[in-house]
Amino acid sequence: MYCSKCGQENPAEGTTCGNCGQPLMAPTTQPPAAPAGPATPAAEAQTAGKAKASLVLGLFSLIICIAGIPAIILGHMALSEIKKGAGRLKGEGMALAGLIMGYLTIVALPFILIIAAIAIPSLLRSRTAANEASAVGSLRTINTAAITYASTYPKAGFPSSLETMGGPSPCAESSTSACLIDSVLASGLKSGYGFTYQAEDADGDQVVEAYTVQAVPIQQGETGNRSFCSDESGVIRFTILEPCTRESPPLQ
Repeated sequence: MYCSKCGQENPAEGTTCGNCGQPLMAPTTQPPAAPAGPATPAAEAQTAGKAKASLVLGLFSLIICIAGIPAIILGHMALSEIKKGAGRLKGEGMALAGLIMGYLTIVALPFILIIAAIAIPSLLRSRTAANEASAVGSLRTINTAAITYASTYPKAGFPSSLETMGGPSPCAESSTSACLIDSVLASGLKSGYGFTYQAEDADGDQVVEAYTVQAVPIQQGETGNRSFCSDESGVIRFTILEPCTRESPPLQ
């Protein structure tokens, strides 16, 4: 081996340099370094569950405004968790979207309530008026059908019931199913009104000489305000909050 001080070559088993006396150091051998393995990938960030829930509730709040409140709460909670997660959680965009939609619906809620307070009574009045007009039209249809029945079956006189003026589908005309009114009206319920027909055979000769028909709201004040009635005269009369009779005022 060579001396590190003077460079003199010395025997391999020597301990000091024969030229300068410098102690000889045996070269140390180190095991080769192990090859580096593949780098371990960092764990993928997970989407925060509260962020997803905030987004879903925010979308739902566009239909039902009250869902905007939990959307806002979960959105703030999700943003807080994502910030504390130091990269382990994601979904900030979802949480922000849920927050924005939640706040928008909460802000719009008073305006929606004002519009509803104006529109709903108007819609109810329109529906009530439509039901009343339908009831009057149904009474006219029954009167016409009763007159037609009496002229077609003079031995029976006027019909004995609403069912007699109707009939199954397909309908075969007869004295027990004259096919003069539709099956809905023959059932006695149509457009929020209940219809009651009463045949009158005063002399008991099995010939119906008169009749009365009533049209009463199924839910007073909701499906209709007025009650209507008519008879063989064809005059339609009406009342409010009391039974309609032959003495009630005629409909103008």
